Amino acid sequence: MAIIDWIWCVFIFAFGCCIGSFLNVVIYRLPREKSLVHPGSYCPGCGKHIRWYDNIPLVSWLVLRAKCRNCKTSISPRYFIIELLTGLIFIGLYVLYFHTSLRDTLKVEGGWFVYLLHLIMLAGFIAASAIDLELWIIPLSICWFVTVAGFVSSAVGPYIVHPLLIKAYWLLPRASPASGAMAVGAAIGLAVSWILLLTGLLKRSYDADTESNQIVVANEVESRNHSKNQFDGSADMQFNHRIETCKEIVFLLPIVGLALAALWCSKNIPIVRSLWPEFSQNPAVAGFLGSVWGYFVGCAVVWITRILGTLAFGREAMGLGDVHLMGAAGAVVGPILVVLAFFVAPFFGLGWAVFQMFFRKIRQIPYGPFLSLGVLTVMIFHDWVLNRFAFIFFS
Repeated sequence: MAIIDWIWCVFIFAFGCCIGSFLNVVIYRLPREKSLVHPGSYCPGCGKHIRWYDNIPLVSWLVLRAKCRNCKTSISPRYFIIELLTGLIFIGLYVLYFHTSLRDTLKVEGGWFVYLLHLIMLAGFIAASAIDLELWIIPLSICWFVTVAGFVSSAVGPYIVHPLLIKAYWLLPRASPASGAMAVGAAIGLAVSWILLLTGLLKRSYDADTESNQIVVANEVESRNHSKNQFDGSADMQFNHRIETCKEIVFLLPIVGLALAALWCSKNIPIVRSLWPEFSQNPAVAGFLGSVWGYFVGCAVVWITRILGTLAFGREAMGLGDVHLMGAAGAVVGPILVVLAFFVAPFFGLGWAVFQMFFRKIRQIPYGPFLSLGVLTVMIFHDWVLNRFAFIFFS
């Protein structure tokens, strides 16, 4: 690489480490319902404000030997690991995307925009995975942030990257007239389900109104990732899991039904059939609807597994946090790649599960980190997948 490229590499790595420092704030404060901006960084042990020179990513942790300057309280290695991991991912993707042949499809005008979107998603997934490993929950606010980033970027993307390149190389989600219609119908169905839920006509699954079903961390965090309740043995005694799953099926019926109804309307109602293809294939509209459809497909592939697993084994399978995590991934990488990522994830989780069962006697595992690794894998090998499987979807 040229000297200018090395300068970029140093800058990107340092920037990634700074983002990692902020992610440490998110990881500690978000599940404890504390503000991410106020107060400034402070030591949890003595409560004193951390000076700027003690808050330099990577360097300060090493210089202070992982101890607070004031009270000598140990600083968790997680802070150093997250900063280093984020920096390595930022620079690693940059090198893989723009200086190797793995992602030749991003070496187009505007490819940097896709790279930035991927960094936003992976930064969110690093924070979500770290929280999942520590507390067995995935804060939904992180998933929603990534999802909105996917929606906005997919709509804006065609003005930065040529729409034909987006379509040919799967650079961003893009809906066909059929999948766009289903995305609209599913979104309307989701709104209907939420209205029925808020009015009490539908009942929430695993209702947390009773004290015995609260997940107790610092301030009783509730993220609806109920599969993580497994560390609290009381959770299994409070619910009939199959009945709770039936409530979720009822919640999903309007989404599935209206998605199919919208597809039927787009093909069989004359005025819709004549106007919809042209409208839905406007680059911004197609991008936005493609991201929405990717969100629903990402949610669906996990939720179907959750429902079938729970009905089959009588125990809660996966968590709703995992559902939202893959929904966010689908909003960014699209419906095809998010399904592939879901099937890649078990290969990462298998080794961890075996280790846990033999050495720690824990049957359940936090699955968010492995879903995130699955998404990262399909992003890296995107072109390999495109070259070998595109004919299935576009023949």
